[in-house]
Amino acid sequence: MKSVWSISRWAALSGVIAVLLLGGAIVAGSLALTNLTDSRARLLDVTGPQVLRSNSLATAMLNQETGVRGYILAGRSEFLEPYREGLRAQDASVAELRRLGVVPGTAAGDDLDRVLNAATAWRRTIIEPLLAGAPATGALVDASKPLFDEVRASLSVLQNRLETERLDARDDLSASADVLRVMLLVIAVLLIGALALVFLVLQRKLVRPIRQLAVEVRDVAQTDIHRAVRGSGPKEMRELASDVESLRSRILDEVAELERAQELIVTRTRELERSNSDLEQFAYVASHDLQEPLRKVASFCQLLQKRYQGKLDERGDQYIGFAVDGAKRMQALINDLLAFSRVGRRPGENVLLETGDLLATALGNLEDAIVESGARVTHGELPVVRGEKTLLTAVFQNLVGNAIKFRGEEPPEVEIVAERDGEDWRFSVTDNGIGINDEYAERIFVIFQRLHGRGEYPGTGIGLALCRKILEHHGGTIWLDTTVQAGTRFCFTLPAAQHADEGNERP
Repeated sequence: MKSVWSISRWAALSGVIAVLLLGGAIVAGSLALTNLTDSRARLLDVTGPQVLRSNSLATAMLNQETGVRGYILAGRSEFLEPYREGLRAQDASVAELRRLGVVPGTAAGDDLDRVLNAATAWRRTIIEPLLAGAPATGALVDASKPLFDEVRASLSVLQNRLETERLDARDDLSASADVLRVMLLVIAVLLIGALALVFLVLQRKLVRPIRQLAVEVRDVAQTDIHRAVRGSGPKEMRELASDVESLRSRILDEVAELERAQELIVTRTRELERSNSDLEQFAYVASHDLQEPLRKVASFCQLLQKRYQGKLDERGDQYIGFAVDGAKRMQALINDLLAFSRVGRRPGENVLLETGDLLATALGNLEDAIVESGARVTHGELPVVRGEKTLLTAVFQNLVGNAIKFRGEEPPEVEIVAERDGEDWRFSVTDNGIGINDEYAERIFVIFQRLHGRGEYPGTGIGLALCRKILEHHGGTIWLDTTVQAGTRFCFTLPAAQHADEGNERP
């Protein structure tokens, strides 16, 4: 049977029950503590001091009787001093007893009144005549004894009553302490019970449904995603299970869609790979097969130019020059296209290379252009990388060659620098040439893209595209640094060797 109560409702019910139990226990404990406090105050502040003051009163009475007897027997006035001291002590004790509640109308107050009345009768009969000048005789002593015995008897009754009240107060204090201990025990039991109740409610209505839901979700995630998530317990847990089930269904739909998309991607990838392979094969075959007829056309055009130079009119010489120039440019274009198509088709030996040696080889290939332009090429300390020698040499040769080709009025100055950048070496080739606008930062790496006419600067527009393909083949990348204010700076990266013993670190 499904629970129709929510977690908040169960929590509220358990909280109310716990509050009622604890509230009742606290109230009962407070009452017991109040009774204990009252009993202690009665014993320590009332009955105990009353007994002490009654004893002081009895001592004061005895001092009075002793002083009077000594005066009667000796007839000396200094023997009345204990009487006077006892009288003052009596007044103080009576006043304190009155303050402590021994007042007329109470049993102890009536007893105190009888003591005072007996003492007054004794003083009026015995002491006042002596003080008035009556002779101290043995008969007066005999008359004093029965009167003071009544005082003693009244004092004994008062002391017994006050002692009884003190013992009752002590018993009340003990009983209140026992009740308080019992209430504290009850409070502890109720507190444990309330905590147990809350724990039981949370365990049955929250923890257990959460564990069950977690098991179902874990089974869906690890074993069978097609298993439905149902959940149980309070309303919130069922709603959560419903949300998880909705999420599971949505994930299934998206997974199915992704699988369909993946199948389509795999199919398209295969088609693209086949198309790229066909295009590369076509480019290789076309450029390779065009070499021979183009070489023949160029050779015969050059023969025509050599044999008939100056024998034809000016227009004929111009036409032959156009044919020779077109054949040469077509031959350069086919050679560049052939080099571009070969990148990655037939991987060469991947070995450790000194990039300084690669740069030296590239500069040797560009020696005529360097001498003609008066270029000055400098470089910092260059690292060791792993790659194909011919391809990486072509990268340096293209970048330095472009720096020399696209120069300004000043002689070209080219600087090559390398520095470590995480797991890569980052190279930069900087020149003082004509520069490149930022808007062409990506276009220049597209094959056959040129920013200038063929009459201004020679070339086929494949060099930078070839550099990008070579560097990507080696796991690197190349870009135009647009932060340079004057000239041009190309940056490219090559992965650093994995171990220091491969010569990856600079000396």
